[in-house]
Amino acid sequence: MTELSQPLLKTSREPLLGRRYTLELRQQMGWGGQALVIGLAVLVGLALSTAILVAAGVPADQLLEEFVGQTLLDAGNFKAVLFQAAPMILVGMAGCLAFRARFWNLGLEGQMIWGGIGAAAISIFQIGPEALRLPLMMASAIVCAMLWTLAPVLLKLRLKVNEVISTLMLNYIAANFLLHLLYGSWKDPRDNFPYSPAFRPFERLPDLFAGYTVAIVIAVVIMVLAVWFISVSRAGLYLRFVDANPRVASAVGVPVRRMILGTVLLSGALAGVAGFIVSAGQEGRLTQSFYQGYGFSGILIAFLARNNPFAAAIVALLVAMLFVAGRNLQVFYQIPFSMVQLIQAILVICVASSDFFIRHRLRRIQAGEQ
Repeated sequence: MTELSQPLLKTSREPLLGRRYTLELRQQMGWGGQALVIGLAVLVGLALSTAILVAAGVPADQLLEEFVGQTLLDAGNFKAVLFQAAPMILVGMAGCLAFRARFWNLGLEGQMIWGGIGAAAISIFQIGPEALRLPLMMASAIVCAMLWTLAPVLLKLRLKVNEVISTLMLNYIAANFLLHLLYGSWKDPRDNFPYSPAFRPFERLPDLFAGYTVAIVIAVVIMVLAVWFISVSRAGLYLRFVDANPRVASAVGVPVRRMILGTVLLSGALAGVAGFIVSAGQEGRLTQSFYQGYGFSGILIAFLARNNPFAAAIVALLVAMLFVAGRNLQVFYQIPFSMVQLIQAILVICVASSDFFIRHRLRRIQAGEQ
């Protein structure tokens, strides 16, 4: 037997359903099989979530109506879904890119904060002409977020510092620096509340038409570019080698360190654009909580999409639906928003568990095998 087919764990000699089985690694599972296993895991997660919501007082016959009918078929709620989905698509793709480079970027919220700070700085200090103000705000958001991402990736590459710890801790530093600005020199002088002065009309993302912001177009365009980067470009080919096995990739001449550095900086840039979209498209100013919830959602989206940018856009829409439906449940059934976060956690656990069944299988022991 080959090394890959050696049993990882043998069952006891007691019969299992009248037969004897052993647990072993799969050499490969096709995309169809993987999709089936993940789909079943999601269904299990949804079943558990349904049971929890029913136990919390939501009528079972109203769940489908709340999560599908009221969310997608109601014009106002559908606008809210797209409004919420745009930054989620970006943070989801940011997570996908970093995870493909084997860099566990848990600092998406900190990078969003610096994206918002960079955009707000252009507005507060009135840098550039009015016609170029929005592009300058977006460029500033990208640069600030990339610079904030540079520290943990260099610590990882040069000093082998665990990026889970460094990126997570940098979130707290970014959040406290944001509070320092909003309670200090950037506080709105008009009403003395802890948020920045409101952006001017030409500094806010315009609507395509009534209620539909241009943010979703920005997110879709970036998604297309990310799919091209992963699937078509030479860098994407190198990145697949890095994702599969960095040591082998380095041995065959792939510039592993440069690929990790460039991909992680690109991940930070996408999170920075998300911060720009939320501050300039949703809030209209820099607030102290504009980034909250997006970091965990980005990790969830990347995980459920299995680091595929196109799938991340679809999952982001579903997560946005969950958020909008959760807010409706808050209003009509007094369900706390933490319940929505619990549902997210359940889905993550179920999909994480599905990976075990993708990588392993039960095989019946043939007669004569030890």
